[in-house]
Amino acid sequence: MTIQTTYDLSINQVADAIAATGNKNTLLVQGHMGCGKSTILKMLGDKFPNHTCCYVDCTTKDLGDLTIPNIAKLDDGTGFVEYLTNEELGLHIKGPVIIMVDEYGKANPAVKNALTRLMLEHKMGSVTLHEDSMVFATTNLAGEGVGDLLMDHQKNRLTIVRMRKPTPDEWVTYGLNAGVDPSVLRFVKEYPQVMQSYEEVTTPQDNQYIFHPKDKRPSFATPRSLEAASNILKQRASMDDQTLTAMLMGTIGVRTALDMMAFVHLADQLPSLQSIKDSPLTAIVPDSAAAVCMVVYRTLSVVERDWVDAWMTYLPRLSNEAQGLFANGVRTPGYGKQALVMTNAKFTKWAMDNNFLFASDKK
Repeated sequence: MTIQTTYDLSINQVADAIAATGNKNTLLVQGHMGCGKSTILKMLGDKFPNHTCCYVDCTTKDLGDLTIPNIAKLDDGTGFVEYLTNEELGLHIKGPVIIMVDEYGKANPAVKNALTRLMLEHKMGSVTLHEDSMVFATTNLAGEGVGDLLMDHQKNRLTIVRMRKPTPDEWVTYGLNAGVDPSVLRFVKEYPQVMQSYEEVTTPQDNQYIFHPKDKRPSFATPRSLEAASNILKQRASMDDQTLTAMLMGTIGVRTALDMMAFVHLADQLPSLQSIKDSPLTAIVPDSAAAVCMVVYRTLSVVERDWVDAWMTYLPRLSNEAQGLFANGVRTPGYGKQALVMTNAKFTKWAMDNNFLFASDKK
């Protein structure tokens, strides 16, 4: 297991591997629940805009859902049976496709067998995919105990890779682009163990935030459930604390919810965005370092071109550490608003005036 986990791949590495070899080999991506395996299809769609993305959910399919017979008659009165494929598979599309066979390990045996030729030869029945088409499959780790099983002959048709959980920094970068609530982003930074794998702990009690197959917790923290918690927190003005806490408990677990509520109460003491936009020289600067960091994360998540100037007037009022946090957030590869901020004249001047913040980057 130590050797295997050493070669676990990030979601970006997995997407790159499929992009490079997916038209010849079918990758089976094994990964932790709620860690974004389904997102790979969108990532590949962005890389290959001329391909059509096709999502196939194996848990909803029986053998008869993949193909159905069609009677074809010839002019001489004879005929034959041909099989029409399910629209989800995309085999009717003339151009290249990217087929994601999701939850392959949970499919019933007949569906797994029916899909093996698609996996190995990119064919089903008499239909062959476009030569540039890609096929990949996803499944949960067998150790999670959620019913993912494959026979040896099925596995031998696949290139099996394991996808690791994102690191806290990777997930925060994702969250900034996805508009995740700043309370959740700061919580993940302060509690990095929420991104830990159950394989890294000795007993379930060593990490009470996450899923563990030996301790059936009703709810727990995953990247997916943390984003769901963000959706709840964005509506917290419509709920009292008891309701809010109860909903978080049912989404990310009791321990995670109680600890996260401390960040929620802290977030409610932050200066409003409107006050920063309207009066950056007088808007409140929080006293605690955690609250200042949340102000920075909030801005990175929602900043728009029309108020970058106001933010850059407010930013020097924060500590050097907070200013560096903002700059590093802007410079992070994949940050969606990078060009918007970096082309701002005030940011450029600030960066030149404060280049000492980046001295450690110089060799």
